[in-house]
Amino acid sequence: MKVLIGTFVTESNANVPNKATIANYDIAFGDDLIRKMGVKDIYDEAQIEIIPSIYADAGGNGVVSKNAFDYIESCFIKSVKEHLNELDGIYLFLHGASEVEEIGSGDHHILKSIREVVGPYLPIAVVCDPHGNLTKEYVENCTILRSYRESPHTDAQQSKRIVSKMLCDFLKDRQNIHSIYRKLPLILGGEQSVSADEPVYSINKFMDEMEKDSRIKSVSWHPGYLRHDCPEAGCGIVVVPQTEADMEFANQKADELYNYIWERRHIFHYTGLTAKPDEAIKMALEADGKPVFITDSGDNTTSGAPGWNTFVLRQFLALPNLEKKVIFATICDPNAYKQLCLVEDNQETHISLGVNFDEMSAPVELDVIVKCKGPITGFMYRDHNRAYAHCVVVNVKNTPIDIMIADGRFAVVEVHQFKDAGAPLENYDIAVVKQGYIFPELKEIGVLSVMSLTMGATPQDTASIPFKRIMRPMFPIDKI
Repeated sequence: MKVLIGTFVTESNANVPNKATIANYDIAFGDDLIRKMGVKDIYDEAQIEIIPSIYADAGGNGVVSKNAFDYIESCFIKSVKEHLNELDGIYLFLHGASEVEEIGSGDHHILKSIREVVGPYLPIAVVCDPHGNLTKEYVENCTILRSYRESPHTDAQQSKRIVSKMLCDFLKDRQNIHSIYRKLPLILGGEQSVSADEPVYSINKFMDEMEKDSRIKSVSWHPGYLRHDCPEAGCGIVVVPQTEADMEFANQKADELYNYIWERRHIFHYTGLTAKPDEAIKMALEADGKPVFITDSGDNTTSGAPGWNTFVLRQFLALPNLEKKVIFATICDPNAYKQLCLVEDNQETHISLGVNFDEMSAPVELDVIVKCKGPITGFMYRDHNRAYAHCVVVNVKNTPIDIMIADGRFAVVEVHQFKDAGAPLENYDIAVVKQGYIFPELKEIGVLSVMSLTMGATPQDTASIPFKRIMRPMFPIDKI
């Protein structure tokens, strides 16, 4: 037996001006694709041959340019057509939160295009990020669809392996089934749906119990993605029956899960400590011990923000007699980065830091000393030894403030990334990172983590976002 595999990942934030071009994607084919997807041993054990198509990962980014998407989709379709007569199934990692100019959801377009080639019955298994948007047509085009449980996504790789194993088992006893979908009139930000907190913790337990029934193959729920205005936005539920005879039972379980989540709509909330920007800095300065983390939530690069806001830096520069050592990881400014690359380590120079796109990214004039140059390496399932961006670490002269000035947006959410860049975390009292919710590794070592409710491309007040194209009524925008 043979299974075609591939990946398409983009979290498209329409609030940033730059399009995601092909240069923004980590592209892989062949053996490199197979290595990156991390499921080869599952198929080897089942004696199923893998046929690689394309691996394309841009992470959090802007709306995808049509040229870039057309190329990526054509690679999927070309490989499907080339191997159509020998395929027993397809396994895809489709994030779910892409937006392509002139098209809409790239994930949905890829799956629909593949279905048009293979017909309605060839098994297709999709693993996805819970912060992706769904529709009935998309879900029902999947034989199996399952998202990660955890946010932050500590179970991402585990989920990919679970779905691969499901597909391998399914191919031994094929059934005429498809995934079942329910749309909730509920819209959430990722910072309101952290899995270690209620009500998500209980929702995950509820789904775990549902999956213990032999008639259910898989259950998942999707908070969705809200950084581009689209009809698909909003929470979704997916239940996969074990056999065709279990379809009616799976529909019943989908209704149960719908009701369970809907009854808890009023208790979704920001997880952890949140504060207005001035109060967040005050908390950080008064905290005992180190490190303390401030997340610049309005400029959250893990959700597609550009990472170029200088607002929090300006807050710290305005403080009199700052004694605690602070690291900014990172501020994206390609022009300042290029200038600093020409300066030798330990040398002083003057820069204007800030792209001046808006008030949040207003430039700051700084005298700096170049400390070192280094890579911004991968985190979670991405390659930890690969540079996804680059930075120059500088010290602001006569202050305890260091800044990692980067040539592109890429999140710093794990300890090794600070060390790889040349700014070991143990050297600092306070780290300002471009995140919303704090990622697990940093949360574990932080004596305090506070989400600063800054403005920018990723505002946290869901009800205030001016959606035009979403289903209405929708809670909490509307009082249902």
